[in-house]
Amino acid sequence: MPTINREHKDRLFSFLFGSESNKEWTLSLYNAVNNTSYTDPQAILFTTIEDAVYMGMKNDLSFILFHVMNIYEQQSTYNPNMPVRQLMYAGKLYDKYIQQNKLNIYGKRIVRLPIPKLVVFYNGTDQE
Repeated sequence: MPTINREHKDRLFSFLFGSESNKEWTLSLYNAVNNTSYTDPQAILFTTIEDAVYMGMKNDLSFILFHVMNIYEQQSTYNPNMPVRQLMYAGKLYDKYIQQNKLNIYGKRIVRLPIPKLVVFYNGTDQE
């Protein structure tokens, strides 16, 4: 029996909406999900976790836009654990954001972080 490549849709989703050269498409997807009409794709800051950075963990697409950390996952296989996985992705993304911006989370002042928005696009056939 031939092996099924379950990542082909994932890679296509990431390519279409997660690359610097396709920011217009990312903004279009964001506008569709949020019922908005933003027009400046350059306001998007990609934050996607790459497997090389966090061994064995990567997400499909994440970006910050207007102080919202958008975490988008495309799934073709039913997975009831996606909320837990997205929580883990969010934790890694916040850790990365805090380090990159040299924020002091141990100080006496509240650190302002982007608001998380977690979205799963499911295009599988399971009806669970």
